[in-house]
Amino acid sequence: MKKDRLLWVDDEISLLRPHILFLEGKGYEVDTVTNGQDALDRCRATTYDLIFLDENMPGLSGLQTLALIKEICPTVPVIMITKSEEENIMDMAIGQKIADYLIKPVNPNQILLSLKKNLHRRDIVSEAAQTGYQQNFGKIGMQINDSLTAADWMELYRRLVYWELELEATDSPMSEMLAMQKAEANSAFAKFIKKHYADWVSTKDTPLDRPLMSPDIFKRILFPLLDKGEKVFFIVLDNFRYDQWRVLADELSGLFNIDEQLYFSILPTATQYARNAIFSGLMPDQIARLFPELWVDEDEEENKNLNEAPLIRTIIERYRRNDTFSYHKINDAAGAERLLAQLPALAQNDLNVAVFNFIDMLSHSRTESKMIRELASTEAAYRSITLSWFRHSPLSDLLKALANRQYRVIITTDHGSIRVDNPVKVQSNSKEINANLRYKLSRNMAYNPKQVFEITRPADIHLPSPNVSTRYIFATGRDFFAYPNNYNHYVSYYTDTFQHGGISMEEMIIPLITLSGRGGG
Repeated sequence: MKKDRLLWVDDEISLLRPHILFLEGKGYEVDTVTNGQDALDRCRATTYDLIFLDENMPGLSGLQTLALIKEICPTVPVIMITKSEEENIMDMAIGQKIADYLIKPVNPNQILLSLKKNLHRRDIVSEAAQTGYQQNFGKIGMQINDSLTAADWMELYRRLVYWELELEATDSPMSEMLAMQKAEANSAFAKFIKKHYADWVSTKDTPLDRPLMSPDIFKRILFPLLDKGEKVFFIVLDNFRYDQWRVLADELSGLFNIDEQLYFSILPTATQYARNAIFSGLMPDQIARLFPELWVDEDEEENKNLNEAPLIRTIIERYRRNDTFSYHKINDAAGAERLLAQLPALAQNDLNVAVFNFIDMLSHSRTESKMIRELASTEAAYRSITLSWFRHSPLSDLLKALANRQYRVIITTDHGSIRVDNPVKVQSNSKEINANLRYKLSRNMAYNPKQVFEITRPADIHLPSPNVSTRYIFATGRDFFAYPNNYNHYVSYYTDTFQHGGISMEEMIIPLITLSGRGGG
């Protein structure tokens, strides 16, 4: 195994001999020099893993040497060691991107800790994550079997996402074990949904353990805030998963106090159904019956999401409220710039609603574009692209602006998505069958009922029936529907793409985040 090679630069290097012997005893190779110029010569001739650099040396000072070292080997971590505690020296050293800063006299344990932090942090964190997950593996397995309520499933999903993020930087078999455990959890989750979903959405005797669901958001989350006199900015990120939220959370922690909840999307986990349910406070068949002009059937070519502002108006009027509101759909940078420019005027509204479509577009682009599929080849890469987008996005600019205003900001989504890899055959002679890969509705479909969640009476779960004999079927786990004709092409094209519409924790258990500016209450 290759030893880490260190360079120690100090004009009093002879006094540091005990420290060097200590490091050599720990398995490090240590070269020493007494001045900046010799350090530069060594850096040109030898590749080092880390450099200790004295700040106060005759000739080239430590800061001067640091700047020149960064030109020769910019990625090598440099630990500055100094007798001075002057703030301006620390600021200059940090500004030149030192890895750490130690004050003399240093002891061997300080040095070893700094080495571990800068050279072995990834390995130590990886080992700790693997050990931690290994210790929790059995508990998670028991939790999968014992999750009897919606609250149990939300807690289990939080735990699985936590370990997924902890393990994603490792190449250990633990990541594969977690993936298998997640698949097992989704299988049990599908059984749970099949057993309870119809009761949850029943208009009669709604069970006490029914979770917060899409039609409840305005009534149970937004209206109580408005009743307290809060100004609310409601942001819906289409197709936004809980794990994606977790990687964005740190970006907002300096701006906002964060309250994180989870809630359940209705079925199908698709924009036409779930987002319209959020904005109307109604289940899909209720929208179709009460506001037929605002509902678009699957077989109609009209855009399914053109009536969101009118649907918001219906729920405000239905509850006899006088809230003033605005609605904005953001599909590109120009739309976001217009929204930002309107912020001063929007302050007069009680409620402002903005829908951002980037993540949904990313999901679809990953399916259709070979380049995007390569960039987002894994779950971790998909999260990374989401984070990169957010850091440079109009949404980030909007949230920074809102943090300095007296708003309560609610961020949520209509549904999540899941990476699919198991084709399930569905056959239909009807031209009316819809295109979604995770749910189907039609009068005439052939499929294996054991492989799907089958709804023969759509009214039982408050879904519209374009025809008397319409049935719905939902894919579970990582399944997706494929037609027998042109089957191989279909399977190769859609395997390992992110889809939504069906039943999985990723699609149904979704984030609901309340943000309040740190200075604004």
